[in-house]
This record gives sequence, structure tokens and C-alpha cells, in this order.
Amino acid sequence: MTTKAAPTARPSAPPPLAVSATGLRKSYGGKTVLDGIDLAVPAGSVFSLLGPNGAGKTTVVKILSTLITADGGQARIAGHDLAAEPQAVRAAIGVTGQFSAVDGLITGEENMLLMADLHHLSKREGRRVAAELLERFDLVEAAKRPAATYSGGMRRRLDIAMTLVGDPGIIFLDEPTTGLDPRSRRTMWGIVRELVSGGATVFLTTQYLEEADQLSDRIAVLSDGRIAAEGRAEELKRIVPGGHVRLRFADRSAYAFAASALRGSTADDEVQALTVPSDGSQRELRSVLDWLDSEGIEADELTVHTPDLDDVFFALTGGTDKTGKAVR
Repeated sequence: MTTKAAPTARPSAPPPLAVSATGLRKSYGGKTVLDGIDLAVPAGSVFSLLGPNGAGKTTVVKILSTLITADGGQARIAGHDLAAEPQAVRAAIGVTGQFSAVDGLITGEENMLLMADLHHLSKREGRRVAAELLERFDLVEAAKRPAATYSGGMRRRLDIAMTLVGDPGIIFLDEPTTGLDPRSRRTMWGIVRELVSGGATVFLTTQYLEEADQLSDRIAVLSDGRIAAEGRAEELKRIVPGGHVRLRFADRSAYAFAASALRGSTADDEVQALTVPSDGSQRELRSVLDWLDSEGIEADELTVHTPDLDDVFFALTGGTDKTGKAVR
């Protein structure tokens, strides 16, 4: 009797790209702002473009959202060619710029209904969508008040609510939390997470390193018109030197033996601690733990230190680090 082998499970296909770009270039008056930008943003993810003022982040958003044209390169948004199908691109996206599009002279509800009219929704459908979004963004009580009376956080929430009237699958948020207090910023983070959990793709530009770290599936660091590095937050942190494992020993003899055996480590005799260079990866941490086990040595305290996005940002874009020391 013969039996058939069980079919081999095929690896799941990667998600389609919501945004892809190759070789984007843009200059103003002889000054190169973008110098060959390549981007790949999977659908249903948060992608952060991180960089200092003047790095070209807003220019990238303006190009990808059809507000300006690139001098060179190609891009596809939601499967549509940016240059050949701009109308189809506009129908698939929503954009919240650095500066609020809210009209302060009319109420929050009227701002929403105006946006519904621009999307050619019927009056009935427009009122339904506006009511749902005002409730979703906790603006019902303020809906009848002029938007000029709103706080900065409320205006930003209204701005994003207006962006969602057309139910876009791809949302560009250009520094959406600039100028907001910490509480409003965290509220905005919750909104971004909710959008992605609902199936949207979010393309975010930011100067806030914590924001990129908290929200992003992938981060690209833009510097001098080029992508200096790209990857997951943990991957980016490993490209900067300075990571280490710190071992502290209560037993003097164990400390002395480890200090002599672990090459490259730095000893602190006062507290009986060793600093062992490490990239913070699971592989390197396991090698340290395996060595301790093999020698029968127990460290009373073990901590892993990896560079954070601050270190990555300063190393890749120049300037000064957190201690005020010049970088690059």
C-alpha cells in the first residue's frame, strides 16, 4: 500500500504594495531636494519617513499625492501609475498636510459636509458619513461650534476626519502631530493604529523619533535628498555602534574570571560589572548566556542596551547627539 506525501505548504505571498517609487527626483531653482528616492510600502502597514526640517519629506508626500510633479522617476499608488492615472490615484488616497485644511469660520459639522459635497456624496449620504466620523473622532459635542474655537488636538482630529470622508485606502499624514501636546499626540497615535487595523495604509512623515518607533512597521531615514537607511525600527537601531550587554556579579572570583575570559569587555571594578559589546540581537545574547552556563557562572544582573532611534537619526543625518557631541 502506498501513501501520498502530504502537500508542502506554500509560503504566504507578501502583501501587495500600496506605494512604490523608483528614482524620484525633484529640484527647485538648481537646488536638488530629492536625489533618486526608492520606496516600497506594503498595503495595510504604517510607513514612516523620518528626517530633519528641509530633508524633503513634504516634497515626497506632495509628489505621491499628485500635488506636484517629479522631475524624474516613477511611482505607483494603489496599483495606478502616478503620471498616467492621476485621477485614479486621487480617488484612492487621502492627504492631511502639515497645515490644517479646516475652515475656522464654519462649524466642525459644516466642514465635514463641505468635504462630503467635494466628494459628490448625496446630502443624505454626506450627513450619514459626517455623523459617523464626528462620533468616531469624539467631536459630536463640538460639532455645532465654529472650528476656530477648537483646541489644536481637536482641529487635527477634525482634519483627519475630513480626510476620511472619501474612505481612502491610502492615507498620507504629513507631520500630523507637530505642535500637539503629549496627550493629543498619543490620541493621534491611537487614531493611526485604528486606521491600519481597519485595513488602511498610512504613509507618515515625522520628526518625532518616538512616534516613528511606536507606530511604524518600516522606517526610512531621509537625509540630503536620499534615503540614508530603511528597515524596521529594531534593524535600524543595530546599524549604529554602542550596543552592549552589561553583566554585574556579586561573587568576586566569578567577576574576575569573566573579566579575563570575555575579550573586548570593559570592566568596572567598583561595582563588579562588565560591559560586553553586542548588537543586541538574540543570537549574540544567547552566546553570552551559553558561555555563562558552560562555565557555571551566574551573573546577578544582566541588562541589554541597544542604540535608540535618536542615535540612528543623529548618526545618519548629522548634527549633535544626545550628549551634545558632534556627529559625522
